[in-house]
Amino acid sequence: MEQYYPYIKSLHLIFIITWFAGLFYIVRLFVYQIEATQKPSPDKEILGDQLKIMASRLWNIITWPSMILALFFGFWLIGMRMFFLSDAWMQVKLAFVLLLIIYHFKCHQIFKQLQNGVVKHSSNYMRLFNEVPTIILFAVVFLVILKDGTNWIYGTVGIIVFAVLLMLGYKIYKRIREK
Repeated sequence: MEQYYPYIKSLHLIFIITWFAGLFYIVRLFVYQIEATQKPSPDKEILGDQLKIMASRLWNIITWPSMILALFFGFWLIGMRMFFLSDAWMQVKLAFVLLLIIYHFKCHQIFKQLQNGVVKHSSNYMRLFNEVPTIILFAVVFLVILKDGTNWIYGTVGIIVFAVLLMLGYKIYKRIREK
């Protein structure tokens, strides 16, 4: 079974990439859907209907299957290398994966609301919400690459600093946009 490890790892990475692509784009579509509700008729209805179709196809055909397959191959990899579970970097990585799954389910909740014409968040909120998977992606990549204790701790602190800078950048961008 060990000879299949690189293939399983490759499939895991491919589905992680498509999962993240889906998460990044679905929230972008949420922004557009929310902004479409503020347009006058008939633009509001035309854009709203088209964006619902796009979101539905992305969510159901790409994002959900990608999450399921990424997790399937990830668990398979862990099953092949159980000793990684005792490593601190893997425990922290799995915590970030859990956060990503929670984020995915929150996106699903928002997706369902928007498909039913219910808008509970502003487009600015969604723009900020869209940065969550970016932070998780950076954290996980650095954890996996810098497995040694000191480096991943610095990497995690770096991710927190990155998140703060990202939020500041968002605030500055929002002010510029409002002018």
